[in-house]
Amino acid sequence: MSFFWFPIEHLPIIILVMLVAFSTHEFGHAWTAYKLGDDTAYREGRVTLNPKAHLDWMGFLLLIVAGFGWAKPVPVRESKLRRPYRLSSILVTAAGPVSNLVLAFLGLLVYAILFANMNISEDMTGKLDIFFYYWVVINLNLFIFNLIPLPPLDGYRILEQFFPLRVRIRMMQYEQWTFFLFLLLIFIPPLRDVTIGPLFALKEPILRGMHHVLEWFFSQPASPIFEYVRDLGI
Repeated sequence: MSFFWFPIEHLPIIILVMLVAFSTHEFGHAWTAYKLGDDTAYREGRVTLNPKAHLDWMGFLLLIVAGFGWAKPVPVRESKLRRPYRLSSILVTAAGPVSNLVLAFLGLLVYAILFANMNISEDMTGKLDIFFYYWVVINLNLFIFNLIPLPPLDGYRILEQFFPLRVRIRMMQYEQWTFFLFLLLIFIPPLRDVTIGPLFALKEPILRGMHHVLEWFFSQPASPIFEYVRDLGI
């Protein structure tokens, strides 16, 4: 039995993909906040794609070992954002998950271009399949996972912007308890399988939509990666 959540022979690829995915996610938050008037993250050196600026190494290690981890949160001061503050806050928060969605699509696009224009050996094809499989799936998982409306995830931060201030204050009082509930859902498999687990089935319609966009772009069936992911039961 492997000590790691992922196959050990795939760890170099997985670590590379996660470094890019996490760094781009946090960069998305920081860059959007900076463009919308809040320079807090900029002054802390977070408007960068350098993984050193974003990764919490304990959270990153736990992600590899247990399948759940975290990066350093990007500091944002809503009072410094452009008005309307709530819209700006929603854009800053959404920028992280959306960046992972964009990375997933770019992975499919590069995969399609490679196989449409290059004569690739069978051995290299297998290696590229593994790399782009993890690239797409990890980024889609981060997109879906971070939109779950439970603290401390981005989905919760977006949801709270739609409530009046008095309700948001009340929500803050219960955040620590809902965070414990979130941890229970993550680390107790039976609960995870019936709550958070089914949400990841959304990868399939998202992948199908991306695949159709690529088919339209190339005016032909663009890439077998959707079938590849589906056949693996992802």
